[in-house]
Amino acid sequence: MTRLHRRAGTLADGSDPVLLTPEVAGWSYAGLRVLRLAAGERRAITTGEFEAFVLPLSGACTVRVDGMTFELAGRDSVFTRVTDFAYVPRDAEVELSTTDGLEVALPMARCGRWLEPKYGPAERVPVEVRGAGHATRQVTNFGTPGAWDHADKLNACELITPDGNWSSYPPHKHDEASECEVVNEEIYYFRIAGRDGITTSPEGFGFHRTYTPDGALDENVAVRDGDVFLVPHGYHGPCVAAPGYPMYYLNVLAGPAPERSMAFCDDPAHAWVRAGWASEAADPRCPVTSHEGRLG
Repeated sequence: MTRLHRRAGTLADGSDPVLLTPEVAGWSYAGLRVLRLAAGERRAITTGEFEAFVLPLSGACTVRVDGMTFELAGRDSVFTRVTDFAYVPRDAEVELSTTDGLEVALPMARCGRWLEPKYGPAERVPVEVRGAGHATRQVTNFGTPGAWDHADKLNACELITPDGNWSSYPPHKHDEASECEVVNEEIYYFRIAGRDGITTSPEGFGFHRTYTPDGALDENVAVRDGDVFLVPHGYHGPCVAAPGYPMYYLNVLAGPAPERSMAFCDDPAHAWVRAGWASEAADPRCPVTSHEGRLG
């Protein structure tokens, strides 16, 4: 295991699966918490200098923040439905509560501006089919610029890659300010489905690659359910879902640019692949989910 690849449980805080601050990651902006609440439990958290999304991974919850209350219907699994979510600002006291139990992700970013809390309904979340052939995947743009503009620094999206397919491809980077990219730190948080294609399981696995052209960074790792991979710089991709095991990941991006952006540059050695998608059919298994449930 490398410093960039953190296995499930190695970023844990008590019973919570992930507690990743910028300081732990070794950078300045992006962070992630994943919390588990038992049935009937309430949890109070303080956002401090971070804005965050409250994104149910499994279960439903009530979010109370700054005198406002949001009821999040959530979902049974990241592989069953596009979920509703909430935005919570910096310097806030947030209470989460659940009736039947909850696993929830809090993608977060260090930011300077306070913005009011806001509810994101699932039916307004854009679902995109990206790529073609074996590079087809679903991109759920719940917290990306243009789809969700109510944030200061935080960008986030979800991807579902059908088993046997490749995503985050062609390899791309966003580690300098240039004509095609902005600087963003990025977190990959993986969930892997088991044999039923829905329930997350430690059985399955996938692969992830991050590298630099000079070879100073050259990471090729097997990722399992609950793993985290940190991308401080360099090209990243592909993420490959092993046959039999669909892959989900949550991407969290934040950086110093004055305006939120997820602009990137493809690796010139592989950029030609993207042009070929126009003449190739998309995998009919995508999209996998919508706000109404599974589509397959």
